Amino acid sequence: MNRPLLISCLLASAGSISAFAPPQTSTAVNAIGRRRSTTPLFSAIVPPPEERSDANPSTKFGSPLSDGLKEANRWSIGFLKGTIFDTFFAGEDRAYARFYALETIARVPYFSYLSVLHLYETLGRWRRAKYLKLHFAESWNELHHLLIMEELGGNDRFLDRFLAQHIAFGYYGVVILSYLINPIFAYNLNQDVEEHAFSTYDEYLRENEEMLKGQPAPQAAIDYYVDGDMYMFDEFQTDCELRRPKIENLYDVFVAIRDDEAAHVETMKTLQTELDVASIHDGECEVDIF
Repeated sequence: MNRPLLISCLLASAGSISAFAPPQTSTAVNAIGRRRSTTPLFSAIVPPPEERSDANPSTKFGSPLSDGLKEANRWSIGFLKGTIFDTFFAGEDRAYARFYALETIARVPYFSYLSVLHLYETLGRWRRAKYLKLHFAESWNELHHLLIMEELGGNDRFLDRFLAQHIAFGYYGVVILSYLINPIFAYNLNQDVEEHAFSTYDEYLRENEEMLKGQPAPQAAIDYYVDGDMYMFDEFQTDCELRRPKIENLYDVFVAIRDDEAAHVETMKTLQTELDVASIHDGECEVDIF
């Protein structure tokens, strides 16, 4: 069995989260940015390591994925969604517990990326500080999603915490392994995970709009989206769009979380190309703020 197929099987058994759906455009945007267009990673012939660009981890250490391997990633995520999440978290009263588990697991890839990037830097293989900052900003965002779900009671049951935390523990090791072997594989897998998160929140918003608009925003959401320092929030908006979500009720909170997931999807797509990611605060974007 070749290595990429072996990794895909490991991912299916380790308990990562679930399904895939195409993301839509973020709705909470009040700034316009521009950056270079996305181009495919590598030509049909992969250049030798000494001739590769070191723009990002994928160009430095990655190899292109076949369509079959991408489909295997999607299948493994869909399988785990259907066998674990759709079964264990079934029921209208289980939505916040499902979101708690989703956010507990969704943070893990960014921890894994950081661990490998720190290893490369320690060994003197590769150093690009902006990718440490980017992946930390992504984990910081997912942390605040988790804090919101905990405030809503998503972690009240011991069994929910046990399941989510143990899946996350196994997933951490699997993502480290896949990122060491091929960063493009790891980013592609996480793209599928974040697409599932987007579609899950989007469906929940459509089905519960009236109820959510009648409930107040959790304090954790206000502290993050309204009163908090927005530097780290801006740092994972790699499409050069400056977002400032409106938070007036619980519906607005879930809109902001859904749009965060869409931003993560776009970042994962960019990281599978030869482009360097853009940072608003490093002067790499042309941004007109209203």
